Amino acid sequence: MIKSIQQFQTKGVKNLEKVFMDYSADMTKIAEMVYGVKNEVIKLGLDMIVEELETYDEYLCKHKNVRPEWYIVRKDTTTLLTSLGSITYQKTLFKNKVTGKSEYLLDRVMGIEKHARMTEDAEAELLKEAVQTSYQKGGISACISDEFVSKETVKNKIHALEFPKNNEVLKEKKVVDYLYIDADEDHVSLQFHEKKGDLVKLENNRKDNCAIAKLVYIYEGIEKEAPESKRHKLVNPYYFCRGCEEDGNQTFWDEIFTFMDNHYDLDKVKKIYLNADGGSWIKAGKNRIAGITYVLDEFHLEKYLTKLTSHMKDTREDAKKELVHAIRYEKKSDFEAIVERLKGCLESETGIKRIEKSKDYILSNWMAARLRLNRKEGVVGCSAEGHVSHVLSSRMSSRPLGWSVVGMGKMAELRAYQYNNGDMLELVRYQKTVLPKAAGCEEVVLSSAKMVAEERRQKRELGILADIHLYEIPYPQIKKIAALKNHIWGL
Repeated sequence: MIKSIQQFQTKGVKNLEKVFMDYSADMTKIAEMVYGVKNEVIKLGLDMIVEELETYDEYLCKHKNVRPEWYIVRKDTTTLLTSLGSITYQKTLFKNKVTGKSEYLLDRVMGIEKHARMTEDAEAELLKEAVQTSYQKGGISACISDEFVSKETVKNKIHALEFPKNNEVLKEKKVVDYLYIDADEDHVSLQFHEKKGDLVKLENNRKDNCAIAKLVYIYEGIEKEAPESKRHKLVNPYYFCRGCEEDGNQTFWDEIFTFMDNHYDLDKVKKIYLNADGGSWIKAGKNRIAGITYVLDEFHLEKYLTKLTSHMKDTREDAKKELVHAIRYEKKSDFEAIVERLKGCLESETGIKRIEKSKDYILSNWMAARLRLNRKEGVVGCSAEGHVSHVLSSRMSSRPLGWSVVGMGKMAELRAYQYNNGDMLELVRYQKTVLPKAAGCEEVVLSSAKMVAEERRQKRELGILADIHLYEIPYPQIKKIAALKNHIWGL
């Protein structure tokens, strides 16, 4: 690091001096000044990182006591992409006397995986952007320089992601009167099912390329965003997202139940409400978790009530009120009788089919629809449609996109991870596995802390920082004043 600072004092500072002198000549060029400072600071940072890594590598070479079974083979040059830019540095290849295994010990000390092409920070920046926009923009955002990572690399990184499970058991579980589970899905377009070209056209001449991405979130209720606000927000929401893997639905709901059981005292919860549209994968979850009360969400109830009455024109609202009253207080047969009257006002086969389909939907969700309309015992509104739009659709289906089954599932999980305030750097580090030590090298002590301590000791002995001459940028005051007067003339 010291050499980098010394070099900056001899070259970098002069470059900065020129940047600021150019700006003093034309004070409208503030952007050029900012860019100039940025470039020099970034260069200094990269040089310091390179020197730091090479210092540790040199320490490994000089101190045989930390590598008693390893000997030097050669030095190689390698390049890593960081969030600051690319660094090119030298590292030493060592070989174990016992096992014959070759390894860059610096990589082990620094936690750099074999064949790595970027640092953890660059990968984290990549994920931050890719989860919001696209693979391509994620690759561009990996570092602040003009260098970038290909969208194929970004895709591969995301496809390989594994996500940590929130299995933390609270010492004191939360006690709440009600818990709410909202569930819905986003319809996503696939490029293929298993391999390219396996999509077929259906009877309606459309490709069978639609898949669902599942969204479930748990919360404790709703409250106003501010005392005087008309907007509301969820209380302590937690999100779960998955792809459409058929064999994964049971595991998905088990994960949701485990989270609830770990965080809440379920014995003291009066009711757990499931707000949803009655999809088969959602009802499977209802059956998986005991004690859940299913409530039909407003969006789908309103949708099918509208389909039942849309042809009634001026009397539409009256017909709708009659249907709502029947759902709230009367029997299924009364509801069906009203539907038959409405059907009698239609002549087209298409309209009759629409009526029948809508009737069957409400009847299959009868009690859930009644609970929604009566709104008793802690029932609250369902925000699933809006959350699907924000959490999933905004990234996965609002624009023309084609996904693979794997890519869709991983992106859905990544979106949930983001909405749960997950740290992308921690997610990157979670991907690493602990590699077993090769036979014969168990005694090797490679401690980065020890190396840092040694470096500090050497610096104290040399008195490096104390001896460095601090370079002063010569700004003749008279020139600065003259330049300023020139720029402000006529204001």
